[in-house]
Amino acid sequence: MAVALTLALLASACTPNKPAPEDRGKEKYPWHTNIVATTFWVGEVFDPTAEDGSQVTSTYDSRWMASYGGCDGVTTKDGCQTEARAGSNGYAPSAVKPKENPFYLDLPYDDINNPAAFNERATVIPWANDEGYKGQATNRSFSYMKNRWVKIRKGDKVCYGQIQDAGPGEYQDKAYVFGSDDARPANKKFNNAGMDVSPALNGCLGFSDLNGESDKVDWQFVDQKDVAPGPWLNIVTVSQVK
Repeated sequence: MAVALTLALLASACTPNKPAPEDRGKEKYPWHTNIVATTFWVGEVFDPTAEDGSQVTSTYDSRWMASYGGCDGVTTKDGCQTEARAGSNGYAPSAVKPKENPFYLDLPYDDINNPAAFNERATVIPWANDEGYKGQATNRSFSYMKNRWVKIRKGDKVCYGQIQDAGPGEYQDKAYVFGSDDARPANKKFNNAGMDVSPALNGCLGFSDLNGESDKVDWQFVDQKDVAPGPWLNIVTVSQVK
């Protein structure tokens, strides 16, 4: 009896813990780990000569700055600049009351303006056949990407945001965006960045720099029902392509 019990305990100790069924359900989408994330903000103009050098507009909203409510930061003689954010006011900007979710981000897949991405989106985007999305493949006023929720982790900090633009640097990087953990961003700019995050996410995640290229995160898509409570739910963006 004692020998049998000892063997059972040893077998138990050597067997890896399997996630509970409810935990496995939360991993519907793969994690993308060790990804460089830079910061961008509504109203930023970092290269006026580049087609994608301004955040006054986004790939999904030709009047993004107006839709948001103004500069997501502070306006100086040099234009709209970012600022440090604090949890005491929900990481909100100091000079404007946002009309849309200040927890926004982009990923390098533009399913509206990139012709190849638009043509393939219903077959490569995992949620394309989910309720609320299916049947929209040829609708140029509907984006499968805009407003989707993303869970972002940096160390022990976890925050959530909604996609509101495409980039950085690439606009049809399906292998990375919808691929497995080992897929790396195709983008070679900005230290091979695979995501831009808003100032609110920058503050929430505790980035080391307000506008740098060294912070790294892990991220995964999540369905809205799996978004944890937090300041990212104070204002939820629901508007479609404008």
